[in-house]
Amino acid sequence: MKKHDQDFMKRQNRLTVFEIIKNQQPISRASIAKQTGMSPTTVSRIVGELTEQGYLLDSDQVSSGLGRKSTLLAMVDASVLSVGVELDRSLMIVGIVDLQGKLLCSRQYPRTPDESPDKTLERINEAIEQLTQQHVIDRTRIVGIGVGLPGIVNNEEGIVVFSVQLGWKNVALAKRLKELTGFEIAVDNELKVRALAEHLKGAAVGSVRTALLGFGQGVGSAMILEGEIYRGVMNSAGEIGHTTVDPNGMMCECGKAGCLQTYINISSLLSEANRIRPIRTIEELFEAKDAGEHWAVHLIERALMYMAITINNVVCMYNPDSVILSGELVDKFPDIYEAVEKLYLSRFTWEPLRGSFSIHRSMLNENGVIIGSGLLSQNRFFALD
Repeated sequence: MKKHDQDFMKRQNRLTVFEIIKNQQPISRASIAKQTGMSPTTVSRIVGELTEQGYLLDSDQVSSGLGRKSTLLAMVDASVLSVGVELDRSLMIVGIVDLQGKLLCSRQYPRTPDESPDKTLERINEAIEQLTQQHVIDRTRIVGIGVGLPGIVNNEEGIVVFSVQLGWKNVALAKRLKELTGFEIAVDNELKVRALAEHLKGAAVGSVRTALLGFGQGVGSAMILEGEIYRGVMNSAGEIGHTTVDPNGMMCECGKAGCLQTYINISSLLSEANRIRPIRTIEELFEAKDAGEHWAVHLIERALMYMAITINNVVCMYNPDSVILSGELVDKFPDIYEAVEKLYLSRFTWEPLRGSFSIHRSMLNENGVIIGSGLLSQNRFFALD
């Protein structure tokens, strides 16, 4: 075996052991060896390295049952911290995440849709400084920064290839943010990191094939297959918002006509609403719907119908065992989930697949992207360390 391959295997073994301890603690060395197929010597070596670096400790508990008692291992949750960042058209959220995916602190910041990449990155750096000082966070424990944003991202190079919502194209985000902060940077699509967070800490725990759908400023999806993010060739798998449903339909901000998201996303709904009367926010549109204004009822019911169609299309393509609904629309208006599930889903789901999947609301809500970004950064650190 070549040295490169040996180094890769060592890193993968280390990450595997780390994840098992993190998710199943307290756990014995023997149990880790049995689950992974690694030799007890290899497991002990990896555990020794992680313990020496301050990530693990021997818990006070010992394994029960017959045979020799063994000390159980546990994580030191505060030993590793990471920064999670969510970027969207008009919002930036920055938070600190620990090893268990617990959000220790966070803060939201408004941003303008035309804000330049350099300005946004400077503000991220300033936000990290404010959070660490205000909450007395030990910066030496921070192993990296994860950033989740809408659009197509080259996750290996940390480059934002194209983001309609941010108006960015070919932005070397990881390189520029590392120059500003000094931290290692992981960048990915927002729904992919949200799906990762739901898989590890939220509604998809225990699922084998998870489809997460996001309905908000855009429309998108992400798949977790056997614990791994499904990416496709360009890391663009799941960009269903720009599938064409009507070639003669409304113009999308991407430049095409009739994209799926033009029937669901917030900006399109507000644009159509303003043809009737001035509506500034999505909350005002829902108030008009609740007041029984027919045009508002029509817009919302049409959006719900297309949400159900989206679920059916994803279920037909990927055959998941669970579907998670997330995004600003679902987070702000819980009734959407109930209406889609009870009034529309049975109507639009292909009959052979009815009952083959469970449907859930996001458990992490507006924190999903920050937590997922932080966990992505930690995974990158332990894979490369």
